[in-house]
Amino acid sequence: MSVSLYSGKIALKLLLLQLMTFVILSAAFYTRSIEWGVSAFAGGLAFWLPNVIFMLLTHFQKVKEEGVPVRIAWFFAIGEGVKVITSIAMLIVALGVFKAAFAPLGVAYLAVLIVQIIAPAVMNG
Repeated sequence: MSVSLYSGKIALKLLLLQLMTFVILSAAFYTRSIEWGVSAFAGGLAFWLPNVIFMLLTHFQKVKEEGVPVRIAWFFAIGEGVKVITSIAMLIVALGVFKAAFAPLGVAYLAVLIVQIIAPAVMNG
């Protein structure tokens, strides 16, 4: 589920929790080697940064067009597509160009994904 579907406070808390997750994981992987720490950071960033951009764009779109539900739905669909493409592009750059280690990159990406799925249920009680 997209971050921007939540209220502003919950979305901000979720984004900060995701940021803390991959920064802590990066520090943990950094103890093994610098390459693993940077790879974990790149994996978390590949999930988190498109979420931040999407949340900002949809927030401004919702503020601009309150009474037009069809445009908002199309903007969400297009925004989700752009978010997925951006994530894939960031992963390709991390793996292909920077030769990131796959294991920490994948673990950090999946950890941030799991936080996005589980944290709203925990936050709402």
